[in-house]
Amino acid sequence: MSDIAIRANHLGKQYRLGALYEQRYRTLRESLGSLFRRDERKSHETIWALRDVSFEVKQGQVLGVIGRNGAGKSTLLKLLSRVTEPTEGEAEIHGRVGSLLEVGTGFHPELTGRENIFLNGAILGMRRTEIERKFDEIVAFAEVEQFIDTPVKRYSSGMYLRLAFAVAAHLEPEILVVDEVLAVGDAEFQRKCLGKMGDVAREGRTVLFVSHNMSAILRLTEETLVIEKGRLALRAPTPQAVDYYLSRGFAREGERIWEADEVPAASLPFRPLAVRLRNPRGEVVNSIRSAEANTIEVEYCLDAPITGLRVGIYLMSMRGETIFTSFDTDDPQVFEQMAVRPAGHYLSRCTLPADLLNEGRFVIGINASSYRVRRYFQDEQALTFSVDITGAPGTQWPETRLGAVRPRLEWTIEAV
Repeated sequence: MSDIAIRANHLGKQYRLGALYEQRYRTLRESLGSLFRRDERKSHETIWALRDVSFEVKQGQVLGVIGRNGAGKSTLLKLLSRVTEPTEGEAEIHGRVGSLLEVGTGFHPELTGRENIFLNGAILGMRRTEIERKFDEIVAFAEVEQFIDTPVKRYSSGMYLRLAFAVAAHLEPEILVVDEVLAVGDAEFQRKCLGKMGDVAREGRTVLFVSHNMSAILRLTEETLVIEKGRLALRAPTPQAVDYYLSRGFAREGERIWEADEVPAASLPFRPLAVRLRNPRGEVVNSIRSAEANTIEVEYCLDAPITGLRVGIYLMSMRGETIFTSFDTDDPQVFEQMAVRPAGHYLSRCTLPADLLNEGRFVIGINASSYRVRRYFQDEQALTFSVDITGAPGTQWPETRLGAVRPRLEWTIEAV
């Protein structure tokens, strides 16, 4: 018997641009107009989200999948989960597949949590007795006992996610496909998810795990695929794959500029232009001194007014651990003043204080969103930079000081 759980052979998926838009009801005038414009658009109306991807996954293997937004990771998982059909190539799947591709995939909003557990189990091909055996464990893991008979449309996003993950992980599929489940939820729940995925792996089930959390990828997987622009760029041991991924596409001179074709249409009316790191003399640099205050600036355009917009940064280690998050409207007064940000050209700047960071390399991620309304743009690895600790606290000792931060704290010494 073969020990291969998944075999992908030259998989490809092509989408037609504008297809979703054209599905809405149109007037006679719009329909006639589209007939005359069809030939003009023909050469521009398709895009390959995934192309010529081949690999094998052994039974019981936990394989990571990483890549930038839009690289084709989610498309790959949708093909393997049979959510969509490939345009070219084929995939062999040996075993029952449980997938968590989006929060609450397969949930019916009008049904209760209890009913959705049984519905998802049935979709996975499980018998009712199997689902009943796991039911209490699923509810306890999701921490939704009080609301299990409430329609899930009334759940918070956190409750929705906890139940969706619990169902996907506990109903014992031979192959578990997970797409960025750790992007939502509090820190405690994320730890529970990681722990459960580790348990699933130790039970010998096959796992495909997509995440932007490099520390989770390093912890859970031994081998990882790197997807770039719809193609398989590298398959390697996870530490090597993570280093390759984090070193690709970063600006080397302290500046990242987004070309028009790099910005998804879904980001509009927000258009990112650049992110830069400047030293105290205003120079764009890729290495700063810990003992000096430095500036991060995000340049962008708004093609239309946006209500509640916040533009911010994530500061992360090279392994993906978040050090802090900050937005340009964190101050309540500024948030009120900028309740509606008019169309125009903007620079949002923040200061990295002196005596904050330890030596090493760091990553700046960018986020533009309206809280709980819409995320316009996100780039988790927009820019990297190095920190030199000359003049930082404690440098009179040649030892390596642990931690991502190296603050100058006020101490007093007194004899008692």
